[in-house]
Amino acid sequence: MAQCSAIRFDRRGMVAALLLASALAGCGSSGGDDPAPTGDIARIAGEKGIEKSNLKLGFIKLTDIAPLVVAKEKGFFAEEGLNVTLEPQANWKVLLDGVTGGQLDGAHMLAGQVLASGAGIGARQKLVTPFSLDLNGKGVTISNQVYGLIAPGLPKGPDGKVTHPVSAAALKPVVEKFKAEGKPFKMGMVFPVSTHNYILRYWLAAGGLNPGYYLPGDTAGTTRAEVQLSVTPPPQMPATLEAGTINGYSVGEPWNQAAVAKKIGVPIIVDPDIAGTTGDKVFGLTEDFAKANPKTTQALTRALIRASMWLDAEGGKNRPEAVKLLASPKYVGADEKVLMASMTGKFTFGEGDTRDTPEFNLFFDQQASYPFWSDAIWFLTQMRRWGQIAEAKPDQWYLDTAKAVYRTDIYDTAAASLVAEGKAPAAAFPKSDGFRTYTRKAIDGVTFDPKKPAAYAAGFAIGLKDGQTVTPAGVK
Repeated sequence: MAQCSAIRFDRRGMVAALLLASALAGCGSSGGDDPAPTGDIARIAGEKGIEKSNLKLGFIKLTDIAPLVVAKEKGFFAEEGLNVTLEPQANWKVLLDGVTGGQLDGAHMLAGQVLASGAGIGARQKLVTPFSLDLNGKGVTISNQVYGLIAPGLPKGPDGKVTHPVSAAALKPVVEKFKAEGKPFKMGMVFPVSTHNYILRYWLAAGGLNPGYYLPGDTAGTTRAEVQLSVTPPPQMPATLEAGTINGYSVGEPWNQAAVAKKIGVPIIVDPDIAGTTGDKVFGLTEDFAKANPKTTQALTRALIRASMWLDAEGGKNRPEAVKLLASPKYVGADEKVLMASMTGKFTFGEGDTRDTPEFNLFFDQQASYPFWSDAIWFLTQMRRWGQIAEAKPDQWYLDTAKAVYRTDIYDTAAASLVAEGKAPAAAFPKSDGFRTYTRKAIDGVTFDPKKPAAYAAGFAIGLKDGQTVTPAGVK
């Protein structure tokens, strides 16, 4: 693993990597050995005391499944004594039901799904995560029609390109135009407790547009909405936009880039420019599974840590190979050029408009894989802001809920064991108190203080205040 010690993802090294004609083998296993043969998995599992070796893990076709795919294809799961099958799921609801119902042993999940279970929203079983799959992998795309209406008024730089980030205030005249014509302005997001929902709501509200509140037990969230948000599975986003059913959407990659490739929409902003650094997907499993299978859970976490290190190692030199893996029909199934457009430190907003996005799609750099309690707390504040958490909560509730769901103890143990075995450098895992340092500014200038979440959640111009609840008559 010595050649993998330079973990930091330096995007400047990416151009040379992209020119390589063949995929790079990189740091596929410790010491450069070939992955463990399938026949050895049972033996390794026995030696390690793995409680459950044959596992079925679910995923949705998005680029942030990369750690799971790499762990499978580069042999990290096998080296831990795990025989893993990765199964695509139709949508986030089907995936959630598979995990809570036991058909799946774990899955690529929305952070909000595991946190909602801890907050008493939705899931039938308590869920936990020992591993964050990525940071900053989402964007907001609008239709060509809508972009054509707002483009003339957008500020431009000396090069003639639109100045970023773009405020949602630019949409207000369009929303008012639609209203005057008697039709709603509609945008898609992937699930009620998805980061994509919260990022889209944050952006709209920062621009003075109310995306609506959730009634208790409600999954629509359209009370007092000026923009109507609805659920659309990620792979169906481009087709739904093209059909005119929605006027824009918030989704993870590669489905913003797919809109560019199909020339049906324009990505208008990426998530680091909306609320600053935000987590997104996690590896989720039931609390019962983690308790009954502690060594299996450790093995899964170890394999995923190694996969995320591989993804961001040595200037990101392995990203081209990762793209080839993801392009397979059994995983994301998108064109390599579309995947490359957001997986290599750049993001294409339109023809001739590709920009550097050094913090987009991080898997290990900036401790992207660590399940910070503060990341969990941010999601919980947004659930309260929009009424999914019906009553205001004290600061301690936010911290207690985060700690119960985001299992830093499992991650810390897995990381320490990798260091002890010489499979990872100690410097890759700086000591943490569970709170990330947030340096990126949100588009509205509001500072997130994870140690004062109640005040943060209630402090937005558009959003529920302390003491407010949502009723069919509105907010009171």
